[in-house]
Amino acid sequence: MPQTKPIVSVENVVASASVDQKMDLNEITKTFPDVEYHPDQFPGLVFRLKSPKTATLIFTSGKMVCTGSKSEEMARKAVKTVVQKLRKGGIKVKKDAVVEIQNIVASINLGGKIHLEQAARTLPRSMYEPEQFPGLIHRMLDPKTVILLFSSGKLVCTGAKKEPDVYRSVNNLHALLEEKELMIYD
Repeated sequence: MPQTKPIVSVENVVASASVDQKMDLNEITKTFPDVEYHPDQFPGLVFRLKSPKTATLIFTSGKMVCTGSKSEEMARKAVKTVVQKLRKGGIKVKKDAVVEIQNIVASINLGGKIHLEQAARTLPRSMYEPEQFPGLIHRMLDPKTVILLFSSGKLVCTGAKKEPDVYRSVNNLHALLEEKELMIYD
């Protein structure tokens, strides 16, 4: 039984969406002066929301990418809000956006230090090059995530497509670190 309970904080959820129609980005820019659109630098338009605090990229293809939300639910809500605002502004959007979660990034504190050198030798699918990067990179197969481990006991988990997968991969890794006696508690 692990001695501590990991503290998990979802930092960013990236979601893709599509309204399945062509979008006139210049028309959106005229209607919403706050959006950022510099077609010479980047083909997408940036539509920022204050609540939930997110940035949604909109492309002429009708595809969208929403970043900055702290949960799957918030990402879905943000895309829905952007589509509602576009419609209110007179932009014809025929269909509701179909949203798909692409990536969830979370930070974790295990509440103890990690013996990284031993972990690098013990954990399968791990890479540790302290001269290049201070963290150990561990690729988990089930659920398919990548976890960065730092000697401080802090982790970053990326690649999950569902929030429960973040918890499952962190708990699996924590149990493994405990079992192999790679955790140091003061």
